Amino acid sequence: MTAPLPLPDDAPRPGTRSPRPGDRGPLPARALETSADHPWPVRLLSRKIEQYVDRMAPVWVEGQVVQLNRRPGTSTAFLTLRDTDLDMSLPVSAATRVLDGTPLEEGAHVVVHAKPVFWTRRGTLQLQAREIRPVGVGDLLARIEHLKRVLAAEGLFDTDRKRPLPFLPQVVGLVCGRESKAEHDVVVNARARWPQVRFEIREVAVQGAHAVQQVGDAIRALDADPDVEVIVVARGGGAVEDLLPFSNEALVRVAAACRTPLVSAIGHETDSPLLDLVADYRASTPTAAAKRVVPDVAEERARVTQGRHRLRAAIAGRVAREQAGLDGLRSRPVLAAPGTMLTDRAERVAALRDRARRALDTRLVRASGEVGRLEAQVRALSPASTLDRGYAVVQRADGHVVRSPDDVAADDLLLVRLARGTLDARATGSHAEGRAENRPDTAEGAS
Repeated sequence: MTAPLPLPDDAPRPGTRSPRPGDRGPLPARALETSADHPWPVRLLSRKIEQYVDRMAPVWVEGQVVQLNRRPGTSTAFLTLRDTDLDMSLPVSAATRVLDGTPLEEGAHVVVHAKPVFWTRRGTLQLQAREIRPVGVGDLLARIEHLKRVLAAEGLFDTDRKRPLPFLPQVVGLVCGRESKAEHDVVVNARARWPQVRFEIREVAVQGAHAVQQVGDAIRALDADPDVEVIVVARGGGAVEDLLPFSNEALVRVAAACRTPLVSAIGHETDSPLLDLVADYRASTPTAAAKRVVPDVAEERARVTQGRHRLRAAIAGRVAREQAGLDGLRSRPVLAAPGTMLTDRAERVAALRDRARRALDTRLVRASGEVGRLEAQVRALSPASTLDRGYAVVQRADGHVVRSPDDVAADDLLLVRLARGTLDARATGSHAEGRAENRPDTAEGAS
């Protein structure tokens, strides 16, 4: 058992009635003066909120009609106005005369001139519409063009931000409408090209008030899945108003922040929402997206087969060329009969040796004849040969050869050199040239 907590002196005891606020004196004039002992009753808070809201001026509000309730026989219509970017909405009431002449339906983009009203009984805030204007297509396109310039200035459409798509993704994330033709086109065409491809499909609203939020959440979920290698956002064609969610700034920024390669396949080829510009690849149709995301198995097999044939032909040609080169080398005489080279060289050396020997013999014979001729000349010119013919060489005692009678004086001893010996002689006189032929020798000598 736990002991009861002590109660303050002014706290009501168990079994007694709590005093009313009025029993505690006057109510606080301001919210800051309220306390647990002096609270405001609900009616007072509701009246004060009503007074505060009632002081608000009428305001122009832009949004999208998500619910429209026109009851026959009533003078008031009710609708819900939703924010175009976030999941926020406000109820709106309007007199039927305000809607007369205005082509208004669910999903319409409108601007409303309304006065905020707080209903104290229900505790709800509501807008009382005084005027409703549909936003025309021209205004929507002008706003999209302005947003396009803003996002382009931020660099969200730059080419260097584009990521390449994987060649053969195992898992493809697909964001599409519920049981839509776009889903059928993507899945059927992709599996016809590559049957092993798997899909992670997120069926969401692709038009209307909830399209931006649901498509954005689907992209985030697929981007967080590590198995998904590429994301395809697909939708069929439609009016400009139907494709507005894919030009919404919030959705475009979600796609720009996506880390997984993103393919946009919105509408037909002529449609160009802003999601096409921020995506990594823009496909003109969902079928074109399927053909771009996965390769054609038959085409790839044909390429592999063709490449194999080309590789085999290249290798066979290279081997054939090398074999022909080897056969050419082996057919050469030097490899067919290796001794041929030595034989040729030996024969050439023998021939050169014979030529050298013949040349040397010829040169020796010629030199021998030249030596004999020179020897004959030398012999002919030799003094010994002259002596053999009967001549003599007369020398004085000092060895000087006597060439003139003036070289010898009377009684000089002379040496007469003959072919086979010498004679000693003495000069007895001298005679002039020419006279000695008829006179006897004037020199006396002994051998």
